[in-house]
Amino acid sequence: MKKSFSMLCALITTFIWGTAFIAQDTGMDNIGPLTFNASRFFVGFISILPVALIVEKKKIFKEIGKNKLTFYKLLCFMGVSLFFGTFLQQAALQYTNIANAAFFTVFYVPFVPILLFIIYKTKVHWSIWPSILLCIFGVYLLSDFSDSEIMMGDSLVILCSIFWALHIIFAGKFVEIFDIPIFYAALQAAFVGILSFILLMYSKK
Repeated sequence: MKKSFSMLCALITTFIWGTAFIAQDTGMDNIGPLTFNASRFFVGFISILPVALIVEKKKIFKEIGKNKLTFYKLLCFMGVSLFFGTFLQQAALQYTNIANAAFFTVFYVPFVPILLFIIYKTKVHWSIWPSILLCIFGVYLLSDFSDSEIMMGDSLVILCSIFWALHIIFAGKFVEIFDIPIFYAALQAAFVGILSFILLMYSKK
């Protein structure tokens, strides 16, 4: 039951993330990537925090108390990787199209096992690699990338996929230790929103 629920959540997340490309691309018509990032994550924080306090209120301090150093270290790692993943992806949409962005973003899939081995010396089962190839080929067909041309922003999307992969790895390490995913999502949103706002103010000077 738990595994089925996890798969359902992953499918819903994939659907939301995929359809959000349209909103991300449209948003760049009037505002910059830092403004877009700051706005979306502050809205995310305001939306998620009440849910986290209702569902996980009784165990927040208990979970943090397990290992405060690891908690804040992972918050920093995940926050920074999420910031660069979203910012680079958003900035890339100024210089590439949605088809290219969708195709090159999926490169985070092969980057996850590669970086997992580099950072933690963890090997994945051989059966993962055929699945990765099928995933990339599937996105190639769905994004209609065959009719696209290489654009200047594509390198930014590939770079952003590395940070998405790092974020997934650190998220995996977090859930192995702590059981407050909703509250942690709220903290991440606040972290990225504040960092985006600070850099936005700095860039205006």
